[in-house]
Amino acid sequence: MMRNFFIFLILVTTAIISSCRSEFTFEPSIGNLAFSKDTVYLDTVFSNIGSSTYTLKVYNKSNKNIAIPKVRLAKGQASKYRLMVDGLSGKEFENIELLANDSLFIFVEMTSSIADANPTDFLYTDQIQFGDFTNFQKVELVTLIQDAYFIFPSRSGSPSNYTYEQIQLGVDANNNPITITGSNLSTSDPINGNELQWTNTKPYVIYGYAKIPENQTLTVDAGARVHFHANSGLIVSENASLVVNGNHSTTDELENEVIFEGDRLEPQYSDVAGQWGTIWLLPGSKNNTINHLTIKNATVGFLVSGNDGTATPTLNLSNTQIYNCTNVGILARTGNITGKNVVVNNCGQASLACTFGGKYDFTHCTFANYWSTPNQTCLVVSDDKINNVPTPLETANFKNCIFYGSANLSLALQKNGTAFNYQFTNCLIKFFDSSNQYGTNTLYQFATNPKFANCIIASNSITNKPYFKNTANNEFIIGEQSAAKGTANTSYSTFNDILNKPRTGATDIGAYNFIIFN
Repeated sequence: MMRNFFIFLILVTTAIISSCRSEFTFEPSIGNLAFSKDTVYLDTVFSNIGSSTYTLKVYNKSNKNIAIPKVRLAKGQASKYRLMVDGLSGKEFENIELLANDSLFIFVEMTSSIADANPTDFLYTDQIQFGDFTNFQKVELVTLIQDAYFIFPSRSGSPSNYTYEQIQLGVDANNNPITITGSNLSTSDPINGNELQWTNTKPYVIYGYAKIPENQTLTVDAGARVHFHANSGLIVSENASLVVNGNHSTTDELENEVIFEGDRLEPQYSDVAGQWGTIWLLPGSKNNTINHLTIKNATVGFLVSGNDGTATPTLNLSNTQIYNCTNVGILARTGNITGKNVVVNNCGQASLACTFGGKYDFTHCTFANYWSTPNQTCLVVSDDKINNVPTPLETANFKNCIFYGSANLSLALQKNGTAFNYQFTNCLIKFFDSSNQYGTNTLYQFATNPKFANCIIASNSITNKPYFKNTANNEFIIGEQSAAKGTANTSYSTFNDILNKPRTGATDIGAYNFIIFN
């Protein structure tokens, strides 16, 4: 009986195996394949920098299991594209099996030099071919390659143990040096030439922190584009300066605007916060002058650590926009800043934080904050002590400014010492104190405190709204119904708005003149 059972088991097993083999028999075919797209466009990449990974889906819509004879790049091993098929990396694959009515993912990447691209349009192209050398279906591959200046720290050692160049930031309380990975900008770099003059001829890509050395000035020309890699940024040393000479643009290409943003060029990263670090003004930096600069997707837009000890502002901002910072748009510690036509939005903590005292003067600015969580605010003003030494708020003047966002409270005033001098004049301020927790706080007595002169308070979600055009797209032009329309103090309206439109007649609060829109 036992012998008969084993014979039966062998026969059954053989039948099952034979059945499976029959079911999964693959016949060579190029098959009438279908594809998720007929062209894979890899978004713009920088010369010699690898792309993101893109996906192509291949469908076998027949009722037969097929083996595609070849899946290959038309340019073969010379192609700058790389494929992953069935978990294997390469540029040519044979007998790729695909079940009936099933699909297959192919992953595509590329790294290429600008020299490989078509010189007339800077496109690099190839094909994925499915079949054999004479009979095949194809999917086109297209990538735009952009040349750039690359600024990065030098390295030494082996790939498993690289050591990167460090730049000095000063010393700590124990007199130990403080360093960060980066490089000092040079006037005679062997590859880039003068790194203290950023032009608009091609973009700049920064790895690590680029530092402006002491007693030097970095000048950025109108139309320059600067891209920062993760954990990178720009540092302005003691006695050094940053001068951004952007200008008003007349087209949607923003041809004269200077733009600082991350180095991920795919559309899905265009508004992702926290892709890079900050522009860091070290204590003692001076005469930093910024005009028509847009900062996007940083951790902190400007980090201002102290001032140069003179009456001249350490940082002078005009026509400057800062969007999508994971922490703060402008973070000042004992800073000395002036700003005109400054627009900030979408910051995880605050759009503007004037901390540890200092001196601040902002006119016709729009400090919005529509970050996705409810705990952010538009403005923080505070004083405190550093090493038990008081840091007085000497002045914090806000004239014809808007403070409005998705949170109920757009102001956070934090007084710790005796010198706390702030003044809001003809400002539109959202302060919806629904629980009346600030009802007796003398810092927020908007109706009786002369520090809020002619201010318009949005004390609920209905009245005194600014009517911004589109907060999700960082469009903070105000509409005809805005409470900011015609309510500015004209004595401070002595310069054009951020779009270079004259301020005439009854002027508007904020960085923009009103327009009529639906």
